[in-house]
Amino acid sequence: MTTRPAGHVLVEALIAQGVTTAFGVPGESYLAVLDGFHQHRELIRFIACRQEGGAAFMAEAQGKLSGRPGVCFVTRGPGATNASIGIHTAFQDSTPLVLFVGQVASDQRDREAFQELDYRQMFGPGTLGLAKWVGEVQHADRLPEYVARAFHTAMQGRPGPVVVVLPEDMLTTPTNAAVLPRAEPAQAWPAPGALRDLRAMLMAAKQPLLIAGGGGWDAEAARALQRFAENWQLPVGCGFRFQDTFDNRHPLYAGDVGIGINPKLAQRVKDADLIIALGVRLGEMTTGGYTLIEAPRPRQKLVHIHAGPEELGRVYAADLLLQSSMACAAKALEALAAPTHVPWHDWAAAANADYHTNQVAGGVAPLDMAVVMKTVQRLAPEDTIYTNGAGNFSGWLHRFVQYPGLQHHGRTQLACTSGAMGYGLPAAVGAALLHPERTVVNVAGDGDFLMTGQELATASGYGANRGAGRLVSIVVDNGTYGTIRMHQEREYPGRVSGSDLFNPDFVALALAYGWRAARVERTEDFEAAFAQAMAAGAPMLIHLKLDADVSTSRSTLGAIRDAAQKAGR
Repeated sequence: MTTRPAGHVLVEALIAQGVTTAFGVPGESYLAVLDGFHQHRELIRFIACRQEGGAAFMAEAQGKLSGRPGVCFVTRGPGATNASIGIHTAFQDSTPLVLFVGQVASDQRDREAFQELDYRQMFGPGTLGLAKWVGEVQHADRLPEYVARAFHTAMQGRPGPVVVVLPEDMLTTPTNAAVLPRAEPAQAWPAPGALRDLRAMLMAAKQPLLIAGGGGWDAEAARALQRFAENWQLPVGCGFRFQDTFDNRHPLYAGDVGIGINPKLAQRVKDADLIIALGVRLGEMTTGGYTLIEAPRPRQKLVHIHAGPEELGRVYAADLLLQSSMACAAKALEALAAPTHVPWHDWAAAANADYHTNQVAGGVAPLDMAVVMKTVQRLAPEDTIYTNGAGNFSGWLHRFVQYPGLQHHGRTQLACTSGAMGYGLPAAVGAALLHPERTVVNVAGDGDFLMTGQELATASGYGANRGAGRLVSIVVDNGTYGTIRMHQEREYPGRVSGSDLFNPDFVALALAYGWRAARVERTEDFEAAFAQAMAAGAPMLIHLKLDADVSTSRSTLGAIRDAAQKAGR
């Protein structure tokens, strides 16, 4: 091998891993890597973002969509701290991601040099840490080894983020190190004896419920999951913000188990005599604050199947624990011999009927978000990717959009289970750059959008709307941090503090970034605006002006305040 700077070797190692796009904000700590991107610009591109949080979100979105680690580069100190929100999101969402962080030169370590931090302490791996592993490359010759390990670790077991620290002087050191082969995750199958126990538990059940979600799924695993559900006629719910794990149009679909859950589905979770949790962590959002499935010992029989052995038994003392990759677990489950008749046909049919009833909402004037979401789904292609960050606005998207199972088109929902505001727009940009042939629709709240709204410039600058697909951002503007205002009215009715927002003209803002834009204040005007967004041309922002009282898809601020006052708060 010829001798070249380690920064160039790093880029070559990424190419060997199949990486074609990396996101980041440039910094002087890794100039040698940026030169490597220039050297290999025909094979890999570096997308310069406007803030490291947006860059990390874009990389996380591509990791979700591809199943391979998204890649992000940031400089030391503030660059790393800004990017940490994306690392936390990748950890909680079980998304493979590799963050490369520039570091001060080796001869300046431990002097609190300019922007110096200890990244092993900062990202501290562990069950409640930010990353699965943090490594610092001290020797240029070992750089390919660290890259290969980072990719293996990010994909192995429960997928997640890895941080690789790059001292500035190491990156300029000449090396003839050879890159290593493309990393592929090892797959783990569930123990045969445990599968026999699971079948026996199913045979004894009267009201079972399957809850699926989490990371590590692929199209074939999703198809196997559907066949397992059909063989046993199991009602299927999807974990919080993993609604595309199972086809929402299937007659066995029961709905999403998360924030804003259908009250009838919540009761069904409580009433189940057997819950099979497949791939989901069973965190606070999916379990209704650990009330639908009580911790540590549930009332229901519980089978927990997860790729990460550290997750099994961490919260719940389940009746049966199976450690398995989702690609293997679903295939093993579909092979379980089902009886010719199961006693829960009516239970499964009722669960699906409850889901469809939940699709019907009372009319709201002048702007009905339920109609808006249904109009989006009717006019957008079936393989549209929907993205969102955090806020009450997302309740309408989650409730009224039906996601096809990922066996049809891959991931169609990019939504952070970490509850990170500002995720949706960068995720949409990352998705559009990865899949220019697909339409991407971001739904954002006004507070959520302005966390990362400057990434409109990234979309424009790198042609995120140049393919056959379309890129649309729908900004729901009610002039308040809606979720916080809702909680204020519930706990301190009428005492509003710190939750009001003072917003710009979103249409003018979008136009300034080279986007098309329209303002909509009435339901009947939305369809024409969205049809325009589906036409050829630049990406488009649609600014929806919503009354602040319209708090959620189920209630208003006034109703929440009245109920709190009646309760004596």
